[in-house]
Amino acid sequence: MGITSGLVLFAVIWSMVFLIALPIRVQTQGDAGKIIPGTHSGAPEQHHLKRKALWTTAIAIVLWIVIAGIIL
Repeated sequence: MGITSGLVLFAVIWSMVFLIALPIRVQTQGDAGKIIPGTHSGAPEQHHLKRKALWTTAIAIVLWIVIAGIIL
């Protein structure tokens, strides 16, 4: 596996893990009781994107090591 293949594999794994992590621990405006006029009550109030991106990166690195090891 070349460098480009490894980077593409990491990007695919990272994006899949990130999409799985997005709905975890989301506090909506309806949950908080502070609905901004013109928005849906299901719009996120607290989404914790930075924390989710860091956890996603850590999990993606571990998964990439395992999958790259199997491929190689």
